[in-house]
Amino acid sequence: MKHLIALVLFLTANLCFSQNKTEIYVIGNIHDSVPNYNPQILSAILEKIKPDIIMHEVDSEGMKEYETMSDVKGNEITASNIYTKKHPVTVRLPFDFEGRNQYRKDKGMVPTDNLTVQLIDSLYKTKSLTTEETKIYESFLNSTQELMKTAALSPEKFNNKTTDKLSEKRQDSQYHELLKITEKRQEFAARFVTKPNGEKISYREGFKLMSGFWDLRNQTMASNIAKTADKNPGKKIVVLTGFLHRYYLIKLLNKMNNNKFVIKEFYDL
Repeated sequence: MKHLIALVLFLTANLCFSQNKTEIYVIGNIHDSVPNYNPQILSAILEKIKPDIIMHEVDSEGMKEYETMSDVKGNEITASNIYTKKHPVTVRLPFDFEGRNQYRKDKGMVPTDNLTVQLIDSLYKTKSLTTEETKIYESFLNSTQELMKTAALSPEKFNNKTTDKLSEKRQDSQYHELLKITEKRQEFAARFVTKPNGEKISYREGFKLMSGFWDLRNQTMASNIAKTADKNPGKKIVVLTGFLHRYYLIKLLNKMNNNKFVIKEFYDL
C-alpha cells in the first residue's frame, strides 16, 4: 500500500511539474507585410497561443522605439500592438544582441557583407569563378530561391523542420561556404570600405567578421530567450524572429533546456 501511495504521489508531482513548464513558441516571420503573411494573420496566431510574454528581435533601444513610435511598421510589431491592445498585461521584451546595428558598422561588417556578395555575383555572371567556386555560389542561389518559394506559402510552411533544414543549409552556405571564395581570391583583399573611426577594412576581413557574428548573434539571442524562460516558470512565451533564425534558435534552446521549458509549434494547439 505504501508503495502504491508513493507511486501516486510521484506521478502527481511529475504531472504538476510538466504542467508548470514554460512554453516557448519560436515563430519564424517575414518582416514585411505580404498577402500570405501580414499583421492580421500573425495577430490571429497570437490570439490562438495567448502568450504572457512576447519577445521581439530587437535590442533594448529598438524595443523602446517599438513601444513609443507611432509610425513603426512591420508584421511583428504591428501584430504585437494589436494583441497587447486587447491584452494589456502582456509583457514585451527584446532578445537581440545589444547594440547590434552600430556594432556591425563599427567593426566594418556593414557594408562589406552586401558588397562582398555583390562582388561574388558579378564574378559569377562574368564566368570568372572557378568550377568549385561556381558550385558553391550556385548552391547558395538555389537554396535562396527555394526558400523564397516557401516564404510565399502559409506560415506553417516556413515554420517547420523541413524549412528549418533548408534555412540552415542556406545560412551555412552564406556564412561559411562563401568564405571559401573570399579567402582565396585577391579581389576581396584588394577592395576596402572605411569604418566610422576612419580605418579601412577589406571586403575579405569584413565578410569574415560578419560570418562570425552570425553565430555570436544567434547564440546571444538564444541565451536571452532561455534566461527569460528560466525567470518565468509556467508562462507562455512567443519569440518573434526572422524565419532564417528559427532553426538556429531552436537548436540552441534544445541544448540549453534544463527540463523547465518545452518548445511548441503554434499550429499544434
